[in-house]
Amino acid sequence: MSGCEAEGSSRHHSPRLWLGGVAVLAVVGGAIWYTHQPASAAGRPNEFAGQGVVPVHTALATIANVPVYLEGLGTVQAFYTATMTARVDGELDSVDFTEGQLVRKGQLLAQIDPRPYRAALDQAVATKAKDEAQLDSARQDLARYEKLAPQNLASKQQVDDQRATVAQLVAQVQIDQALIDNARTNLDYTTITAPFTGRTGIRLVDPGNNVHSTDTNGIVVVTQMQPISVVFTLPEEALPQINRALAAGKVSVTAYSQDDTTALDSGTITVVDNQIDATTGTMRVKATFPNPHNALWPGQFVNARVLVDEERGVLTVPNAAVQTGPDGPFTYVVDSDSSVEVRPLKLGEQSGNLTVVRDGLRPGERVVTSNQFRLAPGTHVRIADELPSDPPS
Repeated sequence: MSGCEAEGSSRHHSPRLWLGGVAVLAVVGGAIWYTHQPASAAGRPNEFAGQGVVPVHTALATIANVPVYLEGLGTVQAFYTATMTARVDGELDSVDFTEGQLVRKGQLLAQIDPRPYRAALDQAVATKAKDEAQLDSARQDLARYEKLAPQNLASKQQVDDQRATVAQLVAQVQIDQALIDNARTNLDYTTITAPFTGRTGIRLVDPGNNVHSTDTNGIVVVTQMQPISVVFTLPEEALPQINRALAAGKVSVTAYSQDDTTALDSGTITVVDNQIDATTGTMRVKATFPNPHNALWPGQFVNARVLVDEERGVLTVPNAAVQTGPDGPFTYVVDSDSSVEVRPLKLGEQSGNLTVVRDGLRPGERVVTSNQFRLAPGTHVRIADELPSDPPS
């Protein structure tokens, strides 16, 4: 029994010993092969890192005219907004617009049943005609009394009473005219027209319903879209720049989409609010846009970019060339031997794709615009593709 166990144990450990021996021989053989290789092959890195060269994009520091912009978040507001409500009570006979329709000033929007108000007008006109007839008769009587009075055929009391009657009837005719004007106005109120050229919204009341002058919801909301306004905020520190720009003339504003990629329309500043919000340190500015293509819509959020100045003949580099370190902004400059050096910068305004450089560079020097994380002073670079210095947008 013990002999069988010993034999089984020997057969069980033999393959392990054999595999272990093969592994040791393989490691030793590999080490011998590596140490006998030529030095150039053993230390040869890949094609790119072997020479310590980093591919980069570059651009030249150039002189340019740079517009100076202020940017703020704004909301589009209709130039005019009117909720068309009933000014008299009655049944809504018809709605004469299509939802979302562009309507002209004076165009019919809705009609309230006019019959009660037309009847009231006719009654007022008839009452005035009756009182005018009485006034005419009273005036004739007064004329007769005034002729008879010198002959003592009419007393002074009769003349005075007749004059008072004429005066009362004159006043009554004036009251009748006021009632006619009021009745005609109420009749006009049964016809609801557009107060200005604009776009209708969703219909709020259907024909057949009774409407009242006390209703607050209205029948439809009309908004003027062309022109249209944008109200946006700027920091209070921008006030001197805005005032200088306004003193020089009209100040241009461009409205951009929320992602700041699409210019929607261009307009001008119309007013700067007369106070600064003390809680936020911002001021409200209103600009007007022609909006010919309806790219701006009431309630829409936009980015407003205000052109307040232009720096002429300043040194610029692409924004991508500017890096920030513990000591402030810097850039990598490519030297004549294709190595890079770190150059601290003093920066000015940033406009579009360009940054103004006040100090640290000279015109024509080449700066790195990509792969800066792989660079260090003295690193050699290979210019993969020159990045043009686009003018600011």
